[in-house]
Amino acid sequence: INLLNHWGSLIRMFHRMYSLQKILLMHLFWVFGWVRSVRTQKEITFFHVNDGSSLQSLQIVADPHLGSRDITFGSAVEVWGKLVPSPHQKQNVELQANKITLVGSCNPVSFPFKIKDRHSLEYLRQFPHLRCKTNVFSSLLRLRSEATAAINSFFKNNGFIHIHTPIITSNDCEGGGELFQVEVNKNQDNPHFFNVPSFLTVSGQLHLEVMAGAFTQVYTFGPTFRAENSQTRRHLAEFYMVEAELAFTESLEDIMKVMENLFKSATSHILSECPEDVELFHKYLAPEQKGILGSWFNILNHVNLIFRLSYTEAIDILQDSTKTFTFKPQWGCDLQTEHEKYLVQHCGNIPVFVINYPYDIKPFYARDNQDGPQHTVSAVDLLVPGIGELCGGSLREERLDLLQSRLKQHGFKDSYQWYEELRQFGSVPHGGFGMGFERYLQCVLGVENIKDVIPFPRFSHSCLL
Repeated sequence: INLLNHWGSLIRMFHRMYSLQKILLMHLFWVFGWVRSVRTQKEITFFHVNDGSSLQSLQIVADPHLGSRDITFGSAVEVWGKLVPSPHQKQNVELQANKITLVGSCNPVSFPFKIKDRHSLEYLRQFPHLRCKTNVFSSLLRLRSEATAAINSFFKNNGFIHIHTPIITSNDCEGGGELFQVEVNKNQDNPHFFNVPSFLTVSGQLHLEVMAGAFTQVYTFGPTFRAENSQTRRHLAEFYMVEAELAFTESLEDIMKVMENLFKSATSHILSECPEDVELFHKYLAPEQKGILGSWFNILNHVNLIFRLSYTEAIDILQDSTKTFTFKPQWGCDLQTEHEKYLVQHCGNIPVFVINYPYDIKPFYARDNQDGPQHTVSAVDLLVPGIGELCGGSLREERLDLLQSRLKQHGFKDSYQWYEELRQFGSVPHGGFGMGFERYLQCVLGVENIKDVIPFPRFSHSCLL
């Protein structure tokens, strides 16, 4: 359909070139897709067909004797016809049908989506098996596809090696205990298929650290799992993570620069490649964020995209605020979503880096800053408008004695012997980060609920399909 519309532009551009027009119009075109609208008149029928490649549909003009009166909203069709310039300004071309085949019928009465209704994302969520047929969700899926391609292109163009990290693991990278355990039939003598407890991964970071002992830059992009008993708008049990690890670095700035460039590169790509799909979200689904599209262009064109705060500065800002927080901010506490959103607004509603968090609230692998009484680690979170935390990263503790002390403190000494060995055989200073892909889409599109930016949402007490 995109190609047909392009041909229509050519016809209009070269309307005086009779030979080109004759060549294009003398051929029959075969179009197939799903009907998005139908308008029946006494002697002619108009309907729009969409094949999922674009937000734009192709108008079909058909005589009733071709069976066009049997065509309904939602049905699947194949159409043979002649491509002609359209007299309407909103479309370049239309197809005059010579033959119509109804491939799959659709009862418009029982079909949950109505032709003239604008359905909310919450309503669409009730039909995970059908919502891909709607304009808004097909736009979302095209945007996911483009964002995925943009992220992979960014890493490839910057010399990163793509690593397929395992889905099943014996380690809890985050140390939070929110793990899905893998078991075989409990009636068997040994319920552990791998002879040791195994889990669905919460992160590919530790496996990337292994690879960062042989490659200077690596990344992974795949599903991760958290057994959080949560029904919030921010959490899923299954979601996608972009994670990267850099060897030979002792600076958080190196990590932050990759985060920033990844964010800018992916966002610039989808804004330029899918402007109509992005506009659909900003215009109809996030009207309260009016002007967000222009704001993103302004942010991306700004040299210093992201504001920088230390954790201590962030706590000072929160404590000086007149806003009443549900969780009182004090030094040593983990920042809550309400804190993160306030910090973003305080800094001009642009992304914010918060660095150097307290030692006690970050995982065992974060590098100790050894900075006296406050005792912080070289960790960083990227906070973005409307979401809060998008990325989290750190320098990794490469000093074996400090790592061993931290593992012992957390009771991990026996489980991470292999992790200690990484520091014994050609170890180098390194660091990395992870970015939640669905949260990224929420941020750029202004979508409030994370369940509306993934094809098949998995969360507690819900695993449809």
